[in-house]
Amino acid sequence: MIQVRQLRKAFRQGRGAKARVVLAVAAVDFTAADGRITGLLGPNGAGKTTTLRIAAGLIEADGGEVLVDGIHVAQRPAAALARMGVLSDARGLYPRLTARENIVYYGRLQGMTEAAASTRADVLAHMLDMTLLLDRRTEGFSQGERMKTALARALVHDPPNIVLDEPTNGLDVLATRSLREALRRLRDDEGKCIVFSTHIMQEVERLCDHVVVVAQGRTVASGSVAELAAASGDTDFEETFVKLAFGPVQASVTHAAEGAAA
Repeated sequence: MIQVRQLRKAFRQGRGAKARVVLAVAAVDFTAADGRITGLLGPNGAGKTTTLRIAAGLIEADGGEVLVDGIHVAQRPAAALARMGVLSDARGLYPRLTARENIVYYGRLQGMTEAAASTRADVLAHMLDMTLLLDRRTEGFSQGERMKTALARALVHDPPNIVLDEPTNGLDVLATRSLREALRRLRDDEGKCIVFSTHIMQEVERLCDHVVVVAQGRTVASGSVAELAAASGDTDFEETFVKLAFGPVQASVTHAAEGAAA
């Protein structure tokens, strides 16, 4: 389980007299449960990536907290991150290493033996349909092949919590379908807690059990796709999202969705 409580983060931009403080995250608050895919949905600049980077221990929050299975990320980062697999928007693979070597290297960083990490790489390759890629150098991999390798690397230590920041960006239809099926298996067969950041409505409708809508650095609504759509009075979830993220009825929809979820 991942709990994000009243998160706040500001950045200073510019220098000298022209410097200004930009509030990237003002009040993001949600809980991602085990055995469920939680979608973090919002327009560009809403604060999704900053929120996930704080959750992954990459940057520090100015306020609020993130708990991973009850472990405070800011206070015990190593213990919290050991229970997380993070797939960021920057894949960061070593191009001169094979897919297996990339996966094993990350497993070693997580305290695994080389043999255990290599065995786990074989299991993940089967799960992600990438067996033929495993012993090839990642240099020259397609975007979909890089995504599979990066996801396997994030899962090598078998973490109970998985965080993905817009993982379908740049993927073709087949690669997107493959990722979708892998995430469903991780949820249904292994009970993983998955947080999935995206701005693609179709992915939210097809994958997410629970949706958290973020706008202007704040959580403005949460609930299932059906609950949010019912609260906004729309059958088209894209229209629901526009109302939640941009519309004047934002506050009333939020309260209605929370009531429906309860």
